[in-house]
Amino acid sequence: MCKLELKIVARTRWDPKRSGRAQACAPGCAVNERSGGNVIQSSLYGNEVPERAIDGNRASNLGQGSCTHTKKDLKPWWRLDLLKTYQISNVTITNRGDCCAWRIDGAEIRIGNSLDDNELCASGSSQTFVCNGMEGRYVNIVIPGRQEYLTLCEVEVTGQALGNTAPTGDLYHLT
Repeated sequence: MCKLELKIVARTRWDPKRSGRAQACAPGCAVNERSGGNVIQSSLYGNEVPERAIDGNRASNLGQGSCTHTKKDLKPWWRLDLLKTYQISNVTITNRGDCCAWRIDGAEIRIGNSLDDNELCASGSSQTFVCNGMEGRYVNIVIPGRQEYLTLCEVEVTGQALGNTAPTGDLYHLT
């Protein structure tokens, strides 16, 4: 389990100085921007489909068409299937910035090989969460224990495919 102290952050704009993708990537980690994978979420609110969270667009205004959004579900969730097992070093979430940033408070990032019963990497709100090499095929983001909307404007997973022989220092983005 990943243990870290989280600071709740509500940003209205992406700030690369505070949540850069590559800065938290350990030497030898692999990152691949368009590696594929499947996404699904607990429900669909309007046209805010789950694929928007991995479209490479960090715009945090829902009206800009880059965020995913669920209905007000009990324990809303979003899941990325990486299609194979990775060793995950960190997950960066860009939260909604035009309003309602507090809705993601208490969300959990769970990584593992189960569809719904994975180990906890981190909980909190918008920022980069260090996962210390947790292994898994699925990255789940869930708000446990309450009825809430889940909005994600970008989810970036950094890690290395198990068995990958990428040279140390090469960076490829998973999503």
